[in-house]
Amino acid sequence: MAISDAHLTAKNLHVEYWMRNQEQYITALDDVSFSVAPGEFITIVGPSGCGKTTLLNLAAGLIPATSGELLLNGQPIRGPGRDRAIVFQSPSLMPWRTVRQNIGYGLELQGKPGDDIFAITERFINLVDLRGFENSFPNELSGGMQQRVNLARALAIEPSLLLLDEPLASLDAQTREYMQAELLRIWRELGSTAIFITHQISEAIYLADRVIVMSPRPGRIREIIPVDIPRPRQLSAKHTPAFFELETYIWNLLQEDQERAPLPA
Repeated sequence: MAISDAHLTAKNLHVEYWMRNQEQYITALDDVSFSVAPGEFITIVGPSGCGKTTLLNLAAGLIPATSGELLLNGQPIRGPGRDRAIVFQSPSLMPWRTVRQNIGYGLELQGKPGDDIFAITERFINLVDLRGFENSFPNELSGGMQQRVNLARALAIEPSLLLLDEPLASLDAQTREYMQAELLRIWRELGSTAIFITHQISEAIYLADRVIVMSPRPGRIREIIPVDIPRPRQLSAKHTPAFFELETYIWNLLQEDQERAPLPA
């Protein structure tokens, strides 16, 4: 893919943090380069501390890189923007606001008229299948429903790039599987570009067009693996030989890195 055709392009990203208690710099990311096509769904897997969330924060414009470039539609990312939205593991909903009011919060910050906010929130209430709960408060919802509100709030501002940091990790196994299928349905309908962080290999494969496998810190790209499983995907795709083959391959990559990692002093 030519850089000019990419939605997001990372070029030789390097990120260091000053660790005050250790009085030294720690390298979070080292020489990370990749590109994401418009409308592509990318997942990122890797061991804890490999820089996955750092990479997402860079794309969101929340932190700067020490060196290298991160381009959105060919332009350097200098800070947060309305063209991006980030969804975290915790829904972080405002408990005093209803489902409708939580979904519309970003639109209020943008200064949209009330009629527009109502129309947009109606659309996303339907999209995430929360009709009948629009006037409920967060403490009246299940964990999966809260995360759907969280997702709808991010999508309502119509970002071209959706950044998801383990948004399903806190859900029980059955709800998590259901939400994976729901997320693909919503992504397919909206056509946004998505970058999704997860520790679960099967989740990464099921959702992705390509899986980026990261090495232990300092985080480098170990391999970028295409997922040639036809879309639309049913959850039953996880039980096919092609899926098992990919899952085993990625597991072995991560295991090799773990075995090579130095033991703590």
